[in-house]
Amino acid sequence: MSNTKKVSDNLSVTGQVTPEQLQQAAQEGFKSVLNLRSPNEAGFLSDEQQQAQAVGLQYANVPLKPSEPNQQLTELAIQEIENLPKPVLIHCAAGARAGGIALIVTAIHQGLNYEQITQKATELGLNLEQPHLKQFLLDKYLAKQTEKS
Repeated sequence: MSNTKKVSDNLSVTGQVTPEQLQQAAQEGFKSVLNLRSPNEAGFLSDEQQQAQAVGLQYANVPLKPSEPNQQLTELAIQEIENLPKPVLIHCAAGARAGGIALIVTAIHQGLNYEQITQKATELGLNLEQPHLKQFLLDKYLAKQTEKS
């Protein structure tokens, strides 16, 4: 699929998918889809769950708002990723939320430090200012830096 970024062996991210792209994802070996969009967002594919399941993909939806981090929903998205069959295609409208969440999960699984996370974000073209990722970094890394000093 074009415009898909592979964050790890099990996680790839992209913007809003079409029914054709869901079919292509299944053909490329993806086992599930995590949609981070809210149903009231413009361009939300209202029958995405049915479209995904029709091509053999498991589906989950955790509606993260693009501009405001929500710790509970971020944790729910992480939990969904843990439980969904791999590899998982994570998407939102343009890929920013998806990239942030995928990078958080990768950081947790690989035990990445702050420098490694920023390097991976740069390699993938992900913005560290993405609100959910920024909150994760503040909570997990900058708090520890403060404790050390």
